[in-house]
Amino acid sequence: MPPSQADDKRQAAREVIDILHEISTLLNTNLDRTELSLCVSLIENGVNPEALAAVIKDLRKETAGGAGAMGLGEQQQQQHE
Repeated sequence: MPPSQADDKRQAAREVIDILHEISTLLNTNLDRTELSLCVSLIENGVNPEALAAVIKDLRKETAGGAGAMGLGEQQQQQHE
């Protein structure tokens, strides 16, 4: 793929994630751009979106003890420190 096509594809992907992040913020999902990118990738690879949402909710319940409203990535970083 020529460099300009690859750059265009990357730019389009960034724009999609930016839009998804805006929607995510409006819906108070507390997902950051990295987490949204991972979710999109999983869904594109066949993961059931409803099952993914259920897993995210379950993980948040498990980590709710002291994590507050942090994104999953931030929670994982905090746990490894």
